[in-house]
Amino acid sequence: LASVTTALMDERVSQIAAESDFDRERRRRAISLIAARLGSGPDDVSPMLPFEEVVAALGRTGEIDLGVHEIRLDSIIGTVDRTAGTFDRSFRPATKGVRGRWESIAAARRRGLELPPIDVFRIGDVHFVQDGHHRVSVARARGDSEIQARVRRVTTKLGANRELMLRDLPLKRHERAFHERVPLRPDARRRIQLSDEWRYAQLATLVEAWGYRASRDRGQLLSREELAEAWFT
Repeated sequence: LASVTTALMDERVSQIAAESDFDRERRRRAISLIAARLGSGPDDVSPMLPFEEVVAALGRTGEIDLGVHEIRLDSIIGTVDRTAGTFDRSFRPATKGVRGRWESIAAARRRGLELPPIDVFRIGDVHFVQDGHHRVSVARARGDSEIQARVRRVTTKLGANRELMLRDLPLKRHERAFHERVPLRPDARRRIQLSDEWRYAQLATLVEAWGYRASRDRGQLLSREELAEAWFT
């Protein structure tokens, strides 16, 4: 009877602590929102990046299962199918609707229970959660730096890093289209960096026009690769 009573007390203490943890994360988000609006804090309260939109902008080329690995929590910046607005980019609860599930996981962590790996997709050096949003949120709230994850790597024509924002996707889409039209070698590609999405389209059109003239002058039709190399040189 004593052991049962102790177990129940431990469970209740863990639940109370989990409730306090959730409220603390909500307060942290509220403070970050105020700081972001005043321009005095980092943009870490923006929505999580949507996986499908990112893949569409960067251009999928393949996919491979990497198995289970430890990944950095701060490399997780997006979601596969989570309803927008449930968590922010820092995986703090953006709505009270996740309280029940969040607190049950937080309480389980406090009791020392081992949780299964999350499921993520990797693009470049960032990750998108397919399953395990609440586990990520609780882990970050507890100050963890890494988490176990089943990883599937998606290769894309353009890479992604932790600075990628939703507002960057139109520019990335035009950058990808430019390099499809003007397939430069990697070292040359890195030297073509434009800040206006429409300039990529304009530059591609100018390069193609230059290539038409170059082909006519040489008396032979240049391939896109030959055209890109000749233009860049």
